[in-house]
Amino acid sequence: MRFITRWLTSDPAALVQEDRAFTEALCSVEPKLKRAAEDFRAFADLLRQNDPAGLTPWLEAAAATDLGGFVTGLRQDEAAVRAAIVEPWSNGPVEGQVNRLKLIKRSM
Repeated sequence: MRFITRWLTSDPAALVQEDRAFTEALCSVEPKLKRAAEDFRAFADLLRQNDPAGLTPWLEAAAATDLGGFVTGLRQDEAAVRAAIVEPWSNGPVEGQVNRLKLIKRSM
């Protein structure tokens, strides 16, 4: 399932032909899935562009789709989402260390 999620949220041009064909077939069977994948890619592009002005229009457009629950969660802490768009720092390395420590603890 993780592979399918990654394929759907990745740039289709970056996928190998076999994966791209699979996602295209999947999206042709379920158009809502194609729309959701496009919306998530648009959100990822918004984050990469570091332009918080695009957040409000994206939230309004995505709220009318099946991503309404995701949008509700983003709106609950919209200030943090905006900060994530403009700030250069990330807690990713810290989260990686926490995850590594939890794995070590589970293996004991």
